[in-house]
Amino acid sequence: MPTSHPSGWAHADGALRGPSWLRQPTDANEIVPLLWSTTAEKDGGVLSVGGVAVTDLVRQEGSPAYVLDEVDFRSRARAFKQAFDTYDVFYAGKAFLSTTTVRWLDEEGLHLDVCSGGELSVAQRAGFPMERVGYHGNNKTESELARALHLGVGRIIVDSFHEIERLERLTAAGGRTARVMIRVTAGVEAHTHEYIATAHEDQKFGFSITSGDAFEAARRVHDAAGLELLGLHSHIGSQIFDSSGFEVAARRVLALHARVSEEIGVDMPEMDLGGGFGIAYTTQDDPSDPAQLAGEMSKIVEHECKALGIAEPRLSIEPGRAIVGPSMCTVYTVGTVKEVALDGGQVRAYVSVDGGMSDNIRTALYDADYSATLASRRSDAPAVLSRVVGKHCEAGDIVVKDEFLPADVAPGDLLAVPGTGAYCRSMASNYNHVLRPAVIAVRDGKISVVLRRETEDDLLATDVGA
Repeated sequence: MPTSHPSGWAHADGALRGPSWLRQPTDANEIVPLLWSTTAEKDGGVLSVGGVAVTDLVRQEGSPAYVLDEVDFRSRARAFKQAFDTYDVFYAGKAFLSTTTVRWLDEEGLHLDVCSGGELSVAQRAGFPMERVGYHGNNKTESELARALHLGVGRIIVDSFHEIERLERLTAAGGRTARVMIRVTAGVEAHTHEYIATAHEDQKFGFSITSGDAFEAARRVHDAAGLELLGLHSHIGSQIFDSSGFEVAARRVLALHARVSEEIGVDMPEMDLGGGFGIAYTTQDDPSDPAQLAGEMSKIVEHECKALGIAEPRLSIEPGRAIVGPSMCTVYTVGTVKEVALDGGQVRAYVSVDGGMSDNIRTALYDADYSATLASRRSDAPAVLSRVVGKHCEAGDIVVKDEFLPADVAPGDLLAVPGTGAYCRSMASNYNHVLRPAVIAVRDGKISVVLRRETEDDLLATDVGA
């Protein structure tokens, strides 16, 4: 990442050069299959997904639009369930959630993680079996916990001593039992962006193993009459490409598991290793497939349990991004194109589209990398270094920092950005009062609206001023 500059990162030394991994393509019309959903292809330069040409989709539904490949989403969900066949696979709803995708998950036999009352409402509306729901969150309110107990949520992942106290009061008053897992911090920082590495000590999630809080939480849960201690939960970060972090975390969490069993006298039947499995956003990324992950993680747990002389608990994982991330792309319409001179005589094309940081905040928030392709026609123009930017009144409103696009990209063309299924629509906003795009599912040449496009009436509905 460029060094700091008082006028912003774009002015820092080296900021105007493309990254070392980005290579000029021999044919800018081609797509890299690893970055796209499995049904994505080009015919005459026009991108199609699920048998639907994006030119037809935009003509019917407008742009920007999130395009969700149902076949790809289901196949990735199924791949995790089959590879981790002895585990419970919880889809992390925070990545992207809708009643449609929740029904798909139910049909594919997965479990579901939620982390707010709103996400729980989507699961309830979709008719998802509540016994297959896990409820996360570091600051669940008493009313949220009461609702979870009333609905019969399968497990609540507790994150603080205050939450344990709340559950004790609620279960005593209502005569119910809360099935509980304890979120622990294993002191492992995954090789990922600082803001999304969640297992080191200095952060808001979980009980520290090192300080002894995690053991004390297990003792309190075990002693509480209305709480059933299922096991320990660990999550080490996001966009992780290897199992080394999981190995260290599993060793520490299983050691605590063994100590709780021996000293408190409770056999916890479960353990959750979390999620964070990475996907390919650009050609620099090399994610593992579910079968490889399952083999490596199962061997780690088996080895550690043998070393500790304990039985293996039933394991859970929580993929979210790894399922929905590659299953969705975002299609934009180009509005303006500018050429900007760079150091060394280079020129970068600034391609402005009809969306931006309101539909994909990750580039601005996490310095995330994305790719893009001309999606509406074939071009024989040479590929030039380009930056895809949004329409917002913000210098940091960048969708794709660096990409080689045809030199003749012009207003009215469509661009498509792959890998936008996770945390793009979920984190979308109305910044500058821009309307959030629709989510359109495609399959076998047909389209269906998953989330409709917002209207100005939606935007003004909460504005109660005269």
